[in-house]
Amino acid sequence: MTAIINISLKNGVLDSQGKAVHHALDSLHFENVEDVRVGRQVVVKLSSKDEAAAREEVTQMCEDLLANTVIEDYEIEIIA
Repeated sequence: MTAIINISLKNGVLDSQGKAVHHALDSLHFENVEDVRVGRQVVVKLSSKDEAAAREEVTQMCEDLLANTVIEDYEIEIIA
């Protein structure tokens, strides 16, 4: 089983990397870009065969280590 975890800053949290990318896109004349938010993706391969147990385990990974839940949100996708 594979877990794909997408982590992004919560709305309202300043994304300085996103602002830098937005500025760079502007300087390259991509004028239709309104905003840029930069996040990250973590892919975890699991030996579990139980999707519910895998989701629970990955949620705990996010809460304990992978995401700073004060300023970040995360979404988990489990692929069998």
